Amino acid sequence: MEGFFKRKESSSGPNMVDLDKLPWDPADRIRILDYHPDQRDEIRRKYWLNGPCQPRGHNFPTKLIGKKKRRFVKTWFDDYGKWLEYSSGNYVGNQGGRDVFSQQGCHAWNKAIDTFETHVGDVNSAHNKALKKCEDLINQNQSIATNFHKQDDITKKANRIRLNATINDCRLLLKNALSFCGHDESKKSLCKGNFLEIMDLIMLHDKELRELPKAAGNNQYLSPSIQKDIANCFEEEVVSSILKEIGDDVFSLLVDESSDVSKKEQMAIVLRYVDAHGLVKERFVGLVHVMETSSLALKYAIDTFFAKYGLSLKRLRGQGYDGANNMRGEFNGLKAKILEENSSAYYVHCFAHQLQLVVVTVARKHLGVVNFFDNLSILMNIVCSSCKRTDILRYNEKERVEKEIGSGILETGSGLNQELSFIRPGDTRWNSHYKTLIRLVDMFPSIIRVLEYVKKECNNPSTQNQAFKMIGFLSSFEFAFYLHLMLHILGLTDILSRALQRKDQDILEAVLLVETTKGKLQEFRERGFDPLLEKIHLFCEKHNIEIMDMTENYISGGGPRAKRQRYDMTNQHYYKFDCFNTVVDMEIQEFGDRFTEINTKLLQNMTAFNPFDSFSKFDASILMRLCEFYPYDFDNGEKVVLAHQLDLYIDSVRKDEHFSNLSGIADLARVMVETRKHISFPLVYRLLKLTLVLPVATATVERCFSAVKIVKTNLRNRIGEDFLNACVVCAVEKEALESVTNEVVIDRFQKMKSRRGQL
Repeated sequence: MEGFFKRKESSSGPNMVDLDKLPWDPADRIRILDYHPDQRDEIRRKYWLNGPCQPRGHNFPTKLIGKKKRRFVKTWFDDYGKWLEYSSGNYVGNQGGRDVFSQQGCHAWNKAIDTFETHVGDVNSAHNKALKKCEDLINQNQSIATNFHKQDDITKKANRIRLNATINDCRLLLKNALSFCGHDESKKSLCKGNFLEIMDLIMLHDKELRELPKAAGNNQYLSPSIQKDIANCFEEEVVSSILKEIGDDVFSLLVDESSDVSKKEQMAIVLRYVDAHGLVKERFVGLVHVMETSSLALKYAIDTFFAKYGLSLKRLRGQGYDGANNMRGEFNGLKAKILEENSSAYYVHCFAHQLQLVVVTVARKHLGVVNFFDNLSILMNIVCSSCKRTDILRYNEKERVEKEIGSGILETGSGLNQELSFIRPGDTRWNSHYKTLIRLVDMFPSIIRVLEYVKKECNNPSTQNQAFKMIGFLSSFEFAFYLHLMLHILGLTDILSRALQRKDQDILEAVLLVETTKGKLQEFRERGFDPLLEKIHLFCEKHNIEIMDMTENYISGGGPRAKRQRYDMTNQHYYKFDCFNTVVDMEIQEFGDRFTEINTKLLQNMTAFNPFDSFSKFDASILMRLCEFYPYDFDNGEKVVLAHQLDLYIDSVRKDEHFSNLSGIADLARVMVETRKHISFPLVYRLLKLTLVLPVATATVERCFSAVKIVKTNLRNRIGEDFLNACVVCAVEKEALESVTNEVVIDRFQKMKSRRGQL
C-alpha cells in the first residue's frame, strides 16, 4: 500500500556514501544514524536542500476505510510543505504509528488532518525542535565553527564580492561549454586555463575586486572544488526552473543513449511539455551514466531520476526513443515496461534519430546491399587515407570540371561547380550516406583515376590489390544497380529526414510527411523498377560499364569462373524480385513498424485540431474519439462537458480574427492562451495539450549529445559524471541558465556544506 514517509533499516555497515546517489523516495531511505558519523550532517543537508519528496502529479490510490473510499490529497503538500513527504513504496510490518511518521508512515486518510496537527504539536514539540535544528544546520551563522571564527562585516562583504566574480566566471564557461582547468595553473604560467585567465581579466577591469584585502586562509573561491559546487548550483536551479514550468501537468519523455569520448554509456533525458503560455518546449534535464543499456537498467535509471525530482510516470503521455532494439522491444523493451505502469504513455518513434542511418541499416539486411556498403567503406579507405590521394582526387575533379565547362556540358554561375570532396558517411552525421552516394556519382571518373594511380604507384602490394579489386567492382553492373537503388531510396527519405530535424516541426506536418514518404516508397515499389533501370543504363553507357542482358540467366559472384554459379532465373527476375522488391519492402515495413495501428489512429485524429483554412478539418466526433485514448484525463462527466465545449469552441475561434492565420496546432495553443480561451474551454485546451506533447518529430536529444562531445573531449576525458552533467545541462539550456541570478546561486552554495568564509 502506498503512503508517506517510511524509513528502511540498513543492513550494511557505516560506509561513506555518494551524496548524489542518496535515495529520494522515503521508502528507500535508511536511518541517518546508520550512516558514518562524519557524513551525517552532510546527508541531512543534502536532503534538506533537495526538499521533501512530493510527487504532486501522482495518481494517489484510494483505500476503503469504513464504507468510504479515501486517499491522499495533494493540497496537503501546500499546507504542510516544509516536512510532509509521500512515498509509493511497499509497506511491511506495523502501520499504526501515527506519532512516528519517520518509521512506519501513515495512511489513515480519514484522520490525516488531525494526525498532522497532533504530530506538529506546540512550539516545544519534538517535531518543531527537529525543524529548528535543521534550519540551524543550514544557517551557517548558527554553526559552532562560525561562532569560533567570527568574521566582521568587511570580511563578509569581501567574500561576497569574490564569490560573485567566481560565479560570473563559471556562468560564462558553462554557457559556452568551455573547459575550466589548464595544464599549469601556477601564477606565472601562460596556460592557466579558461577559468583563471578569465578571472585575471575580471580583476583587471574590476577595481573593487582588485583592491580587496588578502583573503583569510587563502579563501579566494578559486579552487576546482568551488568551481564544481557552483556548476552544481547552476544545474540544480536550471532543472528546478524547468520542473516548475511543468508543475502538475502532463509531459512526454524522450530518451537516447550514446557513449562519450571515454567510452562511458550516457543516457540523455529530455522532457516535452506545454508551458503556461501555450508554447511547446523540449528541455534537457539530465545526463545519466548507465553501466548497461538493457531495458531494465534504463528503466531503473529513469525511475531513479523521476524519484529524485518528484516526477510521476502517471503524468507521462508520450515516449520517444532512438529505435535501438533494447528500447523498442514489444514485450521486454523500455517502451513496454513504461506502458505496463501507464497505458496512456503512447510510444511514437523519434524519427529524427538519423533517419538516413535507419534506412541504410534496414537495407543492409540484404546481402547485396551489405556487399555494396562494405565495398564503399573500402573505397573510402583507399581514396581518402592519405593527403596525396586526396589532392590527386581534387586535381582530377578540377580538371574534369574545367573540361566540361569548356565543352558546354556544365554551366557557370554564382555558387556553381564548387570544389567537392569525397565525404565519409558517419553514423552521427545526418544525411551523410545520401551525400556520399551523390558525390560518388558526381566524382566517379576522378575516383577511378585515383584507384588506377594507387594500383600502379602504391608501394604496398595489399593496397594495390585492393585498388585492383575495387576497380573491378566499380566497373560492374551490380555496383551501378545498388548505387542507384540506394540513392533513390535515400533521396525519397531525405526531405522527411531534414524536416524532422527542425526545432519548429509541427506534429501534423510531420504525420503528413511520413504518410507521403510511405506512399512514394509504395509507388516506387510498384512502378519504379523500369525507370530505375533506364537511369542505370545511362550511367553505365557514360562510364563504359558493361550493360547486363536482363533476359540471360543470372550468374552469381564476380570472381573466377570456377567459383561462379548459374541460376535457373533470369537477370530480370533476380534484380527485380530478389533485390529491388525485397529492399524496398524492407523499408516500407520499417516505416509501418514505426507507427503502430494505435499510434496511426491517434495521430490521424489529431488532424481535427488543424487550424488551417478556417478549421476546415474540424470534426467534433473525431476529437471525441481522440479523447477515448486518454482515460486518465477525462472521466465520463468531463466527456459530456467536452462535447458541449467543442461546439462552442469552433464557433468562437472561427469568428475571432486572432485565429485566422495560424500555421499549426502549436500556434493554436499559444493563441488560445493569449486570448484566454484556454480558460473558457479548459477541456478542449487539455485535449490540445495532450496532442502537442507527443514527440513525433524532434532532434533535441541528438543535439544534447553534440554538447557532450564539446564538453568532454579527448583532452578533457577524465571529467567526473556529476560535473559533466552540470556542464552539459547548462550548455544546452542557455536560456534557463541566464535567468538564474547570482543571489540564488550564492544562497544554494552557502547551504551546500560548511564554508570557511561567511557571506
